[in-house]
Amino acid sequence: MPRVNVSWIITVLAVELATLSAAHAHSCHEVKTAFQVRQIGQLKWVPETPATDVDLSICKHPGPSCCTRRMEESYRAAVLRDTTQNIRSYSFELKYLISAHAVAFQDTFQSLITFSQNHLTSLFETTYSSLMSSISPHIVCLFTDLSRFLQGTGNVSVETAVHCFFDSLFPLVHTHIINPGMAGSIGENSSEGKQLGDCLRMTRQDVNPFGSHPKAMADTLASALRAGRVLSLALGVGLEAMNITETAELSRECTRALVRMHYCSHCRGLTLIRACSGYCLNVMRGCLASLSELHNPWRQYVTVLQDLTHIVAGAHNLELALLGIRGQVEEAILYAQLHGPRITATVDKVCGHSSNASSTTVRTFLPTSVTPPPANSSQEVPGADKIGMLAHLHREFTGYISRYKSFFSILPETLCEGEMGVDELTCWSGDDVVKSYTARVVGNGVRAQRQNPEVRVRGADPVLMDVKNKLELFNMEIQEIMPGVGHRESWDETGSGESSGECDDEDGCEGSGESVASPSLTEDDVSKNAVQVFPPRLAQHQEQI
Repeated sequence: MPRVNVSWIITVLAVELATLSAAHAHSCHEVKTAFQVRQIGQLKWVPETPATDVDLSICKHPGPSCCTRRMEESYRAAVLRDTTQNIRSYSFELKYLISAHAVAFQDTFQSLITFSQNHLTSLFETTYSSLMSSISPHIVCLFTDLSRFLQGTGNVSVETAVHCFFDSLFPLVHTHIINPGMAGSIGENSSEGKQLGDCLRMTRQDVNPFGSHPKAMADTLASALRAGRVLSLALGVGLEAMNITETAELSRECTRALVRMHYCSHCRGLTLIRACSGYCLNVMRGCLASLSELHNPWRQYVTVLQDLTHIVAGAHNLELALLGIRGQVEEAILYAQLHGPRITATVDKVCGHSSNASSTTVRTFLPTSVTPPPANSSQEVPGADKIGMLAHLHREFTGYISRYKSFFSILPETLCEGEMGVDELTCWSGDDVVKSYTARVVGNGVRAQRQNPEVRVRGADPVLMDVKNKLELFNMEIQEIMPGVGHRESWDETGSGESSGECDDEDGCEGSGESVASPSLTEDDVSKNAVQVFPPRLAQHQEQI
């Protein structure tokens, strides 16, 4: 057997491997493949082999490059498209959560109004049938006004609507129940009947035939429905903020930094290397500096939403107020029956008609049908299936929305974790392949970007600062009209824009404006402190949405 020269074989193999490696290194095949797979641009713009005399504006380096100026322009368009799409995909769930629950709350409000209207109508149909045809238009008018108030359409007063209903109810109760037969003797449509009706309507609050029930009903409804109206308004404010932030533009400096992070490694044929996590955080915190400024007002806004939903649904205030209308009206009529002689005597002095018609037929007994309805009777009234739905919406919505309190402060981390920042043995630093990113990692907010080594932030985005100001103003006005709402946490912490940028850890800064917990109000406290005022400034917000 001839003797094999092992050292010679090894030398030949090494030369061949070096030749193959050199040939591979002088090819842009992988760059072209990535360019096609990621749908960045036309393949004809990618060279077959690296060039050394390329005039690049972003991905400059001394060695040969697989990039051209046309490719850089395509990379810039690609990072704008992909980053904007990623931001929208992360914000979609939050936006949908707000919009879907805004519709769900309003639908439930309207279903409860429909149920309450039908429930009150059934009282007159079964117990006071002689009043039904005359009172029906006034029932419709009452609930139409309540519906419009909850929807925020038109200049409607709950108290006025309730008192108007009782003004219209008084003539009917006086002529059909307290003095039965009077309506037939004088005729409701006669001149005398119309004069009496007008007099009774105008003097109802002075005569006080229904005791404290009209005022109690007006106060209860006004408080509960006002909270429902403010909740609808608040959801609209949040949705408007999300719509604007979704369309926020990325600056030129940001897009250049994104190209360096995503694609400058491709110019060297490194298509699989990923950005260092600290590097990614610096780039994304620079790009989203103005969005991060929304953290504090947004966090407080979410707390306001949680408190408002409890006032409306958690304590069943709105549901109980609407479902209690029938009982309040029934008690008011009963009060008038029990005080018939006094009411008739007062009306005789004021309007001068009752004693001439039927003074001897005053009734002071209880109608036998004035009893609480059976427990299952509500199921026969349309809309009964919505009873209890507000409590379900309250639990569902507050559970979900609490997850998004820090949405704007953690968005850079979320984008890096989801798409870019991967902890591996080596990573891309924007200039080279390194074992770790050694530059300072800055915090959130515009001020912190003064120390950002990757993105130059010239100032806050005026569009997003306008959103921030609107959220702050809205939170302030809510706290003015409903003391206690939105104060579950302390809001004296340093704002996201106050970050000093003193952050050197590779994993990134976590202190991005999180609030410091303080003794919180209980939900009962929040409900008790809700006042019944709707100021002009808050009404202006309603008109803008």
